[in-house]
Amino acid sequence: MLVGGATAALLMVAGATSEASAALRTYPVAPGVALNVRSGPGTHFSIVRTLPAGSRVPIYCQCPGESVTGPYGTSKTWDNISNGQFVSDAYVQTGSDGYVAPACS
Repeated sequence: MLVGGATAALLMVAGATSEASAALRTYPVAPGVALNVRSGPGTHFSIVRTLPAGSRVPIYCQCPGESVTGPYGTSKTWDNISNGQFVSDAYVQTGSDGYVAPACS
């Protein structure tokens, strides 16, 4: 049986775990697509790596950039999936035409 501060501490840990889980949500890349990851929000930025087909990506923030047409329509939204790594939202199944993450600062 937990009392007082111990209960509060466990609730804080549970809340932090829930927040961390939410931050780690990933989204599928379009089926059968090997997706180029770029150093910025446009195709003129250098390719830093290529994700294999079947990949899932976290989206830490999103920003406007070059318009790209892909399996999920035409979009000017670019998803930041890691520090200095962006993919076009037109290739990521987010279930939304709008932002699903905060705007990049």
